[in-house]
Amino acid sequence: MTTMRTKKVSTKPTATAEKKMGRTPVSEGALKRAALRLLAPGKLVSTEIDYIQRVLGASATQQAIDEKVVAVRKMPWASIAPSE
Repeated sequence: MTTMRTKKVSTKPTATAEKKMGRTPVSEGALKRAALRLLAPGKLVSTEIDYIQRVLGASATQQAIDEKVVAVRKMPWASIAPSE
């Protein structure tokens, strides 16, 4: 009878995972890169970028940025554009 050895799997997050959980600047470039990854046309207009920056502030997690980039496309334009 042979015994199988199992490799012990660590549940501790890796250094890469910890780095991705950190906060990222909500810059125009970061938002454009997120849009390229997540959206079919791959572009955000300046009003959408301004809205996301207003809502998220100076920095946010990559997950929060990704969620807002996807959500902004489903929002009515009147709620995105600043009132004059």
